[in-house]
Amino acid sequence: MSGPQELRVLDGIDIEIRGGEMLAIVGASGVGKSTFLHILGGLDRPTAGKVLYGEVDIFSLASGELARFRNERVGFIFQFHHLLPEFSAIENVMIPALIRRADPKVAAETATKILAEVGLGNRLHHRPGELSGGEQQRVAVARALVLKPDVVLADEPTGNLDTHTGESIHDLLRSINHQMGITFVIVTHNDKLAIRADRVLRMADGKLTDTHNF
Repeated sequence: MSGPQELRVLDGIDIEIRGGEMLAIVGASGVGKSTFLHILGGLDRPTAGKVLYGEVDIFSLASGELARFRNERVGFIFQFHHLLPEFSAIENVMIPALIRRADPKVAAETATKILAEVGLGNRLHHRPGELSGGEQQRVAVARALVLKPDVVLADEPTGNLDTHTGESIHDLLRSINHQMGITFVIVTHNDKLAIRADRVLRMADGKLTDTHNF
C-alpha cells in the first residue's frame, strides 16, 4: 500500500490512578504498554488527550518545565537498568539529585540511605560490572527513588531477571509502595507478579480493561 497510514497505538484510554496504589498493566508484546507508560511519564507526547497530575496537564508545560517535572515528581525503572558503567552504585543513584543541582554531600547521604534500604549498603562503591543482575536492578530502583517522587513508572522491571531474583525485586517494590506511599504503575508480562498489585488492567487493541482472569 502507498501513502501515509495512521498507526493508532492507544485508543480512547480514560483512567484515574489513585495516589499510593500499585497498578499493574499486562498484555501481549506490541500492544502499547510501554508507549502508555512513556506518555504517563511525559517522555512521549500524545497526538491528543491530556495527562493530569492533580490539576496540571503536564503537556501544557513548556519543555523545560516538563523536564523539571519528570526529574522531581516521576521515577522511572526500566527492564534494562541503564546504569552508567563507569560510575559506582552510589554515583549512579546520585545522578537525578545532581541534575536537580542538589548539594553533592546531601545527594550522597540520601543515595547511601536509599541503597541501604534496598539491601545494598555494602555495595555502594561497586560499579555495575561488579554487581549481579538483581543488584544492578536494585541500584536502578534506588535511583528512581532518590528524589522521593510521587509516582514510579516501571517498564518490565523484572523482565531481564531469573524467576527468583524477579520475585525479590517485585517484593522490594511492593514493600516500598507500602512503606513510602509512592504510587507505582508497573508494566509486566508476568501475571504471577501482576496479581500482587492492588489493581490489574489488561491492554489490548489500544484499550485498557479491568481483569481478574489469571
